[in-house]
Amino acid sequence: MSTSFERYQKRRLISSYFSVVLSIALVLFLLGMLGLLVLNTKKVADHFKEQIAITVYFNDDAKEEAMQNLTKSLDTASYTRLVTFVSKEEAAKQTKEAIGEDFMEFLDYNPLQNSIDVYMNADFVSSEKVEEIAAKLSENSAVDEVSYDKPLISLLNNNLKKISFWVLIVSALFTFIAVLLINSSIRLSVYSKRFTIKTMQMVGATKGFIRRPFIWNSVKLGMIGAIVALIGMAAVIYYLNNSFAELNLLADKKIILALFGGVFLTGIIITWLSTFFATTRFLNLKTDELYY
Repeated sequence: MSTSFERYQKRRLISSYFSVVLSIALVLFLLGMLGLLVLNTKKVADHFKEQIAITVYFNDDAKEEAMQNLTKSLDTASYTRLVTFVSKEEAAKQTKEAIGEDFMEFLDYNPLQNSIDVYMNADFVSSEKVEEIAAKLSENSAVDEVSYDKPLISLLNNNLKKISFWVLIVSALFTFIAVLLINSSIRLSVYSKRFTIKTMQMVGATKGFIRRPFIWNSVKLGMIGAIVALIGMAAVIYYLNNSFAELNLLADKKIILALFGGVFLTGIIITWLSTFFATTRFLNLKTDELYY
């Protein structure tokens, strides 16, 4: 009979531990993924900014040497990420593929111009800086026109600022919720042993002696939950890095390691503090108050 009861108690204990570990793992996983989003917000924003190009159109009578000199000059400029020269023949071919018919058959000549597509570094993609660069390029005698999507740049920068702001707000809110959820799981675990805590106290055990095994046990559960969360994070990061290689999520391994270390320490610190305050609460209760 006692063996059966012991097995029942053991199953309850394992079930309780499993619930706590699962709760901690899920919360830390979501917290870690949100941390990854926060750390890579600028990288994602920079990726979108660097897709915007300034197109420099040359005069029809511009010499080959002048076009090459400007291309080389732009290629070495601090604001340039990529420079692509598009000849009028190549532009005609691209236009033909885009519209699905050969417009030159109707015109009998190629009206398009030689041009350069200038993709800039993200730090220079703002309305003021792009306008300044475009004005400077327009001063070149070989250049006929400089074209770029000004409304798109303004819209992109404004939206990215809003997104960054709300990501920080959501991150702070979710961190607070994560602490509450883990704290709640730990408190429930300690609550189930409140009579054991009071019994130990009544036979003369000090508060520090009583707390120690509870805190150590909770910290171990926090560590296990954190490891499970880190395994899930590693799998998701690996998938995202393969699916969206342009984001290059694994480029800075120090940031990834710091994030993993932060998630692991968060699991330990939250469980330690939650257990400390939960056990202290029950230690300070009178015996008749344990039933409420």
